[in-house]
Amino acid sequence: MAESTIWWVLAGAAVAIELLTGTFYLLMLSLGLAAAALAAHAGASATLQVVVAAVVGGGFVVVFRAYKRGAPSGPPASANHDVNLDIGETVQVDVWRPDGTSAVKYRGASWNVSLLAGATPSPGPHTIVEVIGSRLIVKKA
Repeated sequence: MAESTIWWVLAGAAVAIELLTGTFYLLMLSLGLAAAALAAHAGASATLQVVVAAVVGGGFVVVFRAYKRGAPSGPPASANHDVNLDIGETVQVDVWRPDGTSAVKYRGASWNVSLLAGATPSPGPHTIVEVIGSRLIVKKA
């Protein structure tokens, strides 16, 4: 079996394992394995092929890691609309208790409501900004 074929099989195996596990890093390493296959096609020595695989695959991992570290992180799951579709919905708060909580009917159930830190309690429509268990954190709409 040709050296390039071995590299291509290894690259394909890395992609298959990546699809099963969902780790993006194996995809980066498979790019290094594909680069080693191309080096084998070009007639590079076995040592150079291994170096190409390590440098290209490792380089992609380092670049991707730096990119992820520099990217701003999203809101926590309890306040992320992509995770919880209640975020951004409106509820009607009729009366606030002295401790800054209330109870509202929302989606056919009774929910405890707390006011977002720093907001002043006033009756009326409020927007859900976070869901913690069975408690809605709201701000004035």
